[in-house]
Amino acid sequence: MFLTYLQLGFEHITDLQGYDHMLFLLALCAAYVYSDWKPILVLVTAFTVGHSITLALAVLNIIPVNAMWIEFLIPVTIAATAAKNLVAKQGKAEIATYFMALGFGLIHGMGFSNYLRSLLGDELVMPLFAFNIGIELGQLLVVTVIFLLQFALMKTFNVKHKHWNVVVSIVSGGISLLLAAQRIPF
Repeated sequence: MFLTYLQLGFEHITDLQGYDHMLFLLALCAAYVYSDWKPILVLVTAFTVGHSITLALAVLNIIPVNAMWIEFLIPVTIAATAAKNLVAKQGKAEIATYFMALGFGLIHGMGFSNYLRSLLGDELVMPLFAFNIGIELGQLLVVTVIFLLQFALMKTFNVKHKHWNVVVSIVSGGISLLLAAQRIPF
């Protein structure tokens, strides 16, 4: 059972049809280079912690989830992350950035809670733990792919990090604004 929920968490992040998590990770990583792996690891883990908290609270029916609002807010968090990349000092992870990742994780965590609640039986702790470990592993894979792509472009085509950040932030921000516009809950 542990492996089933671990796989489910991993696939939740790596599923190309639910690309909003990958888009968030792309925006989150855009301001950094591959040599900044330590702050990125902390940022991704902060996001996972936030995601895990609200996922557990929502699955346990401790907090209510309005799926329409959450589906709208998820791309808003991506757009906000992309906008931060364009105005903040590049490559510097300040404490506010970690709290932003944690806070945005709180929003994203509620997005999958209704579906996960329908899968769980009486046992909650182990499946939630396994699912969240799977999420973290999936995120680490996605971040690794992002930085391999960044490394290849920077070395092969001499792309400057500043240009990478601007292009990735504008593209991820633009896509997320389109998603948000499609999901306005009014």
